[in-house]
Amino acid sequence: MLKVTVEILPDGCERGSRVLATAKIGRLRSGSLADYRVELSEEPHGRICGSLERYPRYASTLWDLVARSVAVALTGKEELPPRPQELDIPVRTSSGNTPYVRLREIPEPARSLFQKRMAHSTRPVIEEDPQPMDCAYAWDWTDFLAGRR
Repeated sequence: MLKVTVEILPDGCERGSRVLATAKIGRLRSGSLADYRVELSEEPHGRICGSLERYPRYASTLWDLVARSVAVALTGKEELPPRPQELDIPVRTSSGNTPYVRLREIPEPARSLFQKRMAHSTRPVIEEDPQPMDCAYAWDWTDFLAGRR
């Protein structure tokens, strides 16, 4: 079995690194055309599984096997899904001139990741918003997108 681990290295240093995602690729059938089972794990998405069948072993690099395995788990085919669109979340301004974003307008997985990073941070209560407790400061959202939060 192969295990591919994706880690973040803060400031490029090993110290303080943490695992973000893993891929396990297990060979189910040997031979010149092998079958593989793929399991991708990433929080908050959980596990995604797929199968890569009749892969020509030794015909390319190990990275080709890894890339195709990930693609099959994500799409069911040996091709990448369309590139995701940039997150374009409207920044609103309250009557008190506080710039904010609505958490409900942030698509997954960004919403869950952002909420996790905001767990112990101050958030505004925007009284004129239909869901006043479902807001965050616009600068926190901008910092999150820039990788500073």
